[in-house]
Amino acid sequence: MRASPAPIFPVALLVLLVAMLGPVAIVIAAMSPLEALSALAHAGAAPLRVSLAASASATLAATLLGVPAGYYLSRLHPRARAALLFVLALPLAFPPVASGLMVIYALGPNSALGAWLAGHGVLVADSLMGVSLAEFFVSGSFVVIAATAAFSAIDPIYADAARTLGIPEWRIFTRVALPGAATGIGAGVAFAWLRAIGEYGATSIVAFHPTSLPVALYVTLSAAGVRQALALCYGFLMLAAVALAVAWILRRGVVH
Repeated sequence: MRASPAPIFPVALLVLLVAMLGPVAIVIAAMSPLEALSALAHAGAAPLRVSLAASASATLAATLLGVPAGYYLSRLHPRARAALLFVLALPLAFPPVASGLMVIYALGPNSALGAWLAGHGVLVADSLMGVSLAEFFVSGSFVVIAATAAFSAIDPIYADAARTLGIPEWRIFTRVALPGAATGIGAGVAFAWLRAIGEYGATSIVAFHPTSLPVALYVTLSAAGVRQALALCYGFLMLAAVALAVAWILRRGVVH
């Protein structure tokens, strides 16, 4: 028979749910979905397209780099793995504005690399690429951290058995390790995308134009007031709900 938990545990969960979901529920109740969608279409159609394109490319880059990097890290000595993960996690600790300043200082028109890129027709400041790079810098660590944890949790006996049969490492990665780590990787990708699409500080420094959805939210709040800004908040809620629903569906599909 399963023992009942002490009252402090469900109370802690209840307080956390109220604290996290209370403001969300208030925003949802503040206007009808039809009114929110109408205001969102009027104020945020173009910024929504910018945010979707930039966050998708940033998350794709983080996934293409972070998944194989996480697989490699999972096979390193624990001390080396911990040191490298510490370095890779540093951007998560930077204030968003500081992250934007670092990106623009490294890749802006006044830097050596930025000037070279501009000379070859690649502009970072005030460009869609700049939005994507800023979002990648602040969110890319989620994928490699999640992938490393997911690959490390797989029993190595399966990969070792495949190696004794002479199976190439790439096939072991795609046929053995990747399916076993898919759930954890999917969660990392989802969090990276949510972090990217919600980033304001870094993107506003690197590329205020084209205007992303978080920047449009700030501009709308300043110019049109709280009511119009709430419509963009509603848009973020819908995007987050879709992302979490997709992650849940994928997890169910992987698990079952």
